[in-house]
Amino acid sequence: MSENDQSQEPAERAPESAAAGNCCGVSSCCTDTEQSLDPAVTVIETTTSAECGCVDDTDSGDLPVVVIGAGPVGLAAAAHLAERGLDFVVLEAGEAAGAAISEWGHVRLFSPWRYDTDAAARRLLEPTGWTLPDPEALPTGAELVRDYLAPLARVPALAGRIRTGTRVIAVARRGVDVTRTVGRDQQPLLVRTVGPDGAVTDLTARAVIDASGTWGRSNPLGHSGLTAPGEDQAAPYLTGPLPDVLGRDRDRFAGKHALVVGMGHSAANTLLTLAELAKTAPGTRITWAVRSASVARLYGGGDADGLPARGALGTRLKAAVEGGEIELVRSFTITGFAAPADGPATGPVEVTGTTPDGERVIEADAVVAATGFRPDLDMLREVRVELDPATEAPVRLAPMIDPNFHSCGTVPPHGERELTHPETGFYLVGMKSYGRAPTFLMATGYEQVRSVVAALAGDRAAADAVELDLPETGVCSTSLITEDQVPGAAGDGCGTSCGTEPAETPATVTAAEAGGGSCCGGSAPEPITIGIGTPVGLGFATGSVHGHSGDAERGDN
Repeated sequence: MSENDQSQEPAERAPESAAAGNCCGVSSCCTDTEQSLDPAVTVIETTTSAECGCVDDTDSGDLPVVVIGAGPVGLAAAAHLAERGLDFVVLEAGEAAGAAISEWGHVRLFSPWRYDTDAAARRLLEPTGWTLPDPEALPTGAELVRDYLAPLARVPALAGRIRTGTRVIAVARRGVDVTRTVGRDQQPLLVRTVGPDGAVTDLTARAVIDASGTWGRSNPLGHSGLTAPGEDQAAPYLTGPLPDVLGRDRDRFAGKHALVVGMGHSAANTLLTLAELAKTAPGTRITWAVRSASVARLYGGGDADGLPARGALGTRLKAAVEGGEIELVRSFTITGFAAPADGPATGPVEVTGTTPDGERVIEADAVVAATGFRPDLDMLREVRVELDPATEAPVRLAPMIDPNFHSCGTVPPHGERELTHPETGFYLVGMKSYGRAPTFLMATGYEQVRSVVAALAGDRAAADAVELDLPETGVCSTSLITEDQVPGAAGDGCGTSCGTEPAETPATVTAAEAGGGSCCGGSAPEPITIGIGTPVGLGFATGSVHGHSGDAERGDN
């Protein structure tokens, strides 16, 4: 494993003339100050004609693969690397493996154990005496960490290779910035980290697998993807997307007015736990604000859902709204916040929004921002990533997961080929690979890293043999829109994914893999969205299960 401090210059190999500042006709060879010795000839022309470039002293094959993130997908990548006998190190910003999941440990997945673990990880765990919990049981986040991720992080093949309290702040190519092409692939990748003591350390790597996820980077509450005026000043009133309403955060909500913003299953989970709290905490009020004209997409298919816990979630939420436990405000677009200068102790925050009936102000003691997540791309400014401009996912993957078109079809199996970037050896995997798309499947992440590691090991056949085993849900949300439509709203209840022709299937996926046909005709297989659930036994997925089909019926564009 190669480790360098931040001041260390890149190693280089060059002809003897380099000692005099001459390397293939250039000075300051393989550095950002490299210049041609002949002013009439460019650096690229000089090094190309001399058939030379920057060569590192170290064979990149001897360097480790750096995995960023010790969550489920990052540890699955580590398990596959260990099985393949490849050197690796895992960097985790939190204090322990699964740190992000521990922050929502009070909630329950609606996917059973049989879909929540990786095959290579199980093969490492089983010799230690570990056994898979009841395959049909629904674990909480805390149980997923306690009974799977923590034991996995302790197996001998992984234990000494996981560095906790180590935050990655940048990924680059050693010795060259993102604009430099000649000799780029001859340099190893560089991962800059900040350790628990604040020390900055650079690691060199043969490949980097970024499984850092999107937790902690919530979408703003304002419209058009931007923060609303006053949103930053209202921060003391804002909670994370998954507050522990019945536990550590109870005092923030008991006897107070909570405003929940968002139409994903994270919002549904919080709304139901707030309704539970209101039964024992007099004065607790709940308002649910969405931009959409309809919330039937979140209510889902009830008993028709192949994941019963998810179907029950929508059924319970609908009953709570219709029973008056939750006030639903549809077609509400937030345009501003006005918070008292002295914060929550002096009064509620005013949340202003536009509605079809004009401007409306909602006063709230706490605002739950359940608006989804976006990836941290700042750390990738110096590597050449090729991302879809809409989803911020790898360009080959984006058509398969775009929520504008994949509301009720399948997320097809995909692997290393769909995850490659112009930067050789760099991969985005897991939730982060989906960018802003809310259709991520934990099982899909496991298949991603299996394929990527196979490719790194030179096993092209295994890398290309991608497949998934997922249940059918038999539900198409777009056919439900008319059941909960704001009077007078436009649209016929079908939405953008339900035209006369089926949505285009990516070239890499066969019709059989995609489920065939339009999502609105019959019960085609649908991917499970393996996410997080509710502490009262239901559960939810992070983001929206069925995407953004039906935008014509919704209040946001």
